[in-house]
Amino acid sequence: MLKTYMAHKEAVERKWYVVDAAGKPLGRVASQVASLLRGKNKPTFTPNVDCGDYVIVINCDQAVLTGNKLTQKMYVRRSPRPGHLKQTQYAKLMAERSDFAMMHAVKGMLPHNSLGRQMLKKLRTYKGAEHKHEAQHPEVLTLD
Repeated sequence: MLKTYMAHKEAVERKWYVVDAAGKPLGRVASQVASLLRGKNKPTFTPNVDCGDYVIVINCDQAVLTGNKLTQKMYVRRSPRPGHLKQTQYAKLMAERSDFAMMHAVKGMLPHNSLGRQMLKKLRTYKGAEHKHEAQHPEVLTLD
């Protein structure tokens, strides 16, 4: 009889990865980062346990959007007041807050519950090539 392995939060080993987003499509990088944050690359993946790794995304300002997404895609946010819909073109968002755009893309690909919020805390995004996590000895990861 085979037994199914179920990971426990205390037994999870986490690694640090650095992902370079320069010249790569934003959504493709975000989906692979979300998979790392969930832990789907590990043989011990358990859906109800946060068994993912820490991920540092650098060069977010050099990530590209394919097609006409820079001009047509909008970042939309609202407040509870009537008529308070605010829209920002992705061209402006990528120019000013590209690290936020990457985090927002990854957030949409994680579970929409407390487990997903916990996973998102393991993501660090930076506009440039510099990051402040050298003490963790992150492993450079090349995405397909």
